[in-house]
Amino acid sequence: METSRHWRLRTQRYSLVGETCDNCGVKLFPPRDVCLECDAPARELFTFSGRGEVYSYTTIYEAPAGFEHYAPYTVALIKLEEGPLVTAQLTDMDSKDVAIGLRVEMVTRKLRSDGEEGVIVYGYKFRPLCFEPVVVS
Repeated sequence: METSRHWRLRTQRYSLVGETCDNCGVKLFPPRDVCLECDAPARELFTFSGRGEVYSYTTIYEAPAGFEHYAPYTVALIKLEEGPLVTAQLTDMDSKDVAIGLRVEMVTRKLRSDGEEGVIVYGYKFRPLCFEPVVVS
């Protein structure tokens, strides 16, 4: 990955920043120029909570080139509380403990590095939600 592309995507990868459609209010991730629901322009930035649940998952045993030393690892479709589905690796848990409906939260983790002296690429992964925040009214 070139450094310039990594730099441009840092907000999405570190903070789950997407967009909100000005017309219908749909939350979009990753950011797009046009709403997937109504085709209207979507330009207003929106930061997702980073919480959601496992919608579907699989465990990778035969990893693609460059990721062999991570195998086995679990990748999931996460349905964010705000609606969009995000594909991400699960972390901080054993793959046998994964289940559809498991509550998870986003964390920033190392994804990979480009060679021994290359750029270290960080991004989002999801881990089990250890606690539900207390809401004081």
